[in-house]
Amino acid sequence: MSDVRRRVPRTDALLAEPRLAAAAARLGRTLVRAAVADAQQRVREGALPPEEAADAALAALPETAGGLREVLNATGVLVHTNLGRAALSAAAREALLAAAGTTDVEFDLTTGRRSGRGTEALAALAEAVPRAEAVHLTNNNAAALVLAATVLAQGREIVVSRGELVEIGAGFRLPDLLASTGARLREVGTTNRTHLADYAAAIGPDTGFVLKIHPSNFATTGFVAAVPVAQLATLGVPVVHDIGSGLLRPHPALPAEPDADGSLAAGADLVTASGDKLLGGPQVGLVLGRREPVERLRGHPLARALRVDKLTLAALAATLRGPAPPVARALAAEPAELAARAARLAGSLAAAGVVAEPVASEARVGGGGAPEVVLASAAVAVPAGFAAPLRAGRPAVVGRLHADRLLLDLRTVPAADEPALLAAVLAAHRSAPAG
Repeated sequence: MSDVRRRVPRTDALLAEPRLAAAAARLGRTLVRAAVADAQQRVREGALPPEEAADAALAALPETAGGLREVLNATGVLVHTNLGRAALSAAAREALLAAAGTTDVEFDLTTGRRSGRGTEALAALAEAVPRAEAVHLTNNNAAALVLAATVLAQGREIVVSRGELVEIGAGFRLPDLLASTGARLREVGTTNRTHLADYAAAIGPDTGFVLKIHPSNFATTGFVAAVPVAQLATLGVPVVHDIGSGLLRPHPALPAEPDADGSLAAGADLVTASGDKLLGGPQVGLVLGRREPVERLRGHPLARALRVDKLTLAALAATLRGPAPPVARALAAEPAELAARAARLAGSLAAAGVVAEPVASEARVGGGGAPEVVLASAAVAVPAGFAAPLRAGRPAVVGRLHADRLLLDLRTVPAADEPALLAAVLAAHRSAPAG
C-alpha cells in the first residue's frame, strides 16, 4: 500500500499544473480540487497511471462552473423540455451576457432616477401583439395562471371544461395549481364534449372568470366538442385563455395551434403563454390582454414574488426584436434543404469510414405544442452504439434511437452546428467503431 501511495501525485503539485491552475481561475478551486481528488483515487486503485492524473482531472471538469453541459439537439423535437426547451438566438445570448453585469434594469440614465422595470421587454412584447392593450411578465406560464386566479377569482369560481383539466408535466396538475390560490373550480361538460350551454348554466354571482385551456400536449379525436373563445366571450364574464405554447401570431405550419393575437381578436380578456416554447425565448410567463385586468394583476402583491430577473428581460426583448430564433428557423426549414444537408453530412462521415446513411425522418414540435403535427425532416442514421459516446462528448449530442440505429435529425441542428456534429460523430466512431 505504501508503494501505491508514493505513486499518487501530490494535490499541490496537480493544482499547480498550468492547465489545472487556469481551470481553477475560471471554474473555482472547489470544482478543480474535486476532480483532482477523483483522479488521485483512480491512481490509488490502479485504474489510472500516475502520469495521466492531470489529464483525467481536466477531462472530468465541467464546461462552466454552473455545471450544465452544452448539448446538440439532434432528436427532431424542436422544443425538447428535457434539453431546456427553446435554444436562445445569438442575439438573445449576447443580450443575456451584457445584462449579466450592472445594468439599467430599473434606472433612467437620462434623468438619473429610478424607472419602470423591464420596459424594453414589455414594449417589445406589446409591439409583437398590438391587439393587446397591456402586457405583463411572470417567471413562467404556470405563474401567470396562478396570478390571474389569485387576482380575479380568489374565493370565487373558475368555470372550466372537464376535458381541459390537464396535467402539465412532472406530476403537476392544473386543477391543483388553481385550487392552491383559493379559487374554486366549477367543472362543466364531460371529458370529451362540452357545450356553450354548459358554461352558461354554471355562471353566477360567484364566477371570477371562464378559463379556456389549450390541451397542448395531447389531442382528442372522435366524438368530441369544445367551445371556442369567440363563443365564450358572449357569456358576459371575463375569459382567460391559456394558449400554452407561446405562439403570438398564426403560423402556416401549425394551423390548429392557438395564437395570442387570434385569441384576443376572438374576445379573450387575458391570454397567458410560455416564452420558451414556440416563441423561442427564455422561460417566462406572458400575460396579454385588456388593460384593466392586466393592470390589476401587475398591481397585486403576488406579482412581486413572480417577477422575472434582468437576464430574462434582456433575452426576451432580444428574442422579440432580433433575428428569428432557432425554434422559428427549425419550424420553417424546407425538407429538401434538410435532405441535402443529410446527404452531405452522411457523405463526409462515410468518407471517414463511418457507417452512415441519409434517411427521411419525422420531427415534432414538442414542449407541449401541436401534438398532432408531424414535420417532414431528414436525418443521418449511424450505428446505435454511437448513442452513449455521443452523449459523453463535448458538446454532447442527443439523437433518437429507431430500428436499431441512431437517427441524428437535422431539423433541430442549425447548419452552423454541423461541423461540431461531424466532429462529435467521428470521435464516437473512434471510441465505438463496431457500432
